[in-house]
Amino acid sequence: MTTTIICLCIFAYLAGSIPSGLVLVKIFKSVDLRQIGSGNIGATNARRAGGWALGLATLACDVLKGAGPVYLTGFIMADAGGGTREIWGALVAIIAFSGHLFPLYLKFKTGGKGVATAAGGIGVLSPVGLVTALAAFILVAGVSNRVSAGSLAAAVMLPAGVFLADRSLILTGCALIISLLIIIRHKDNIKRLISGTEPTIWSRKKNK
Repeated sequence: MTTTIICLCIFAYLAGSIPSGLVLVKIFKSVDLRQIGSGNIGATNARRAGGWALGLATLACDVLKGAGPVYLTGFIMADAGGGTREIWGALVAIIAFSGHLFPLYLKFKTGGKGVATAAGGIGVLSPVGLVTALAAFILVAGVSNRVSAGSLAAAVMLPAGVFLADRSLILTGCALIISLLIIIRHKDNIKRLISGTEPTIWSRKKNK
């Protein structure tokens, strides 16, 4: 069992480390995503660099990086007790998320903010909790016209949503750790939101 857990953790980190946006934009646009826009390797910057198709493809890949390892852990640990499955599922979710933040393939630098990868992992562990956070994201991003604002709102809502949905301290702790790291990774976005210089999702043209 110990060997299995170690292998799952290694797989989760390696999967989470895959820079999906960087690879996709490099293949289809022949440019380095780190040198465009915000320099972030996530879906939002991939959309800016290559359009909505590449942005959505990056989003899907990043979600799968989080969901895949956690789902595999649950499948392998199916015969274990509920508490044991939660512990290892939560650990694997955090590790996959950390891989996106500190990717091995990029020498632990220039990682993304981890929102999509976190959503994938939490979505397997607590679907209802994720829906709660997603609702906050849609509402705030729609009103503010800024992805970062929606992401921060989702991060704030996530631990409460998971707790109310599952009443599990393990899953809530996992969600809290992930949420705090997401907020920390958004520190530059927070500064730009305060100053009013954060890029918008779509342009709002004034009527002439």
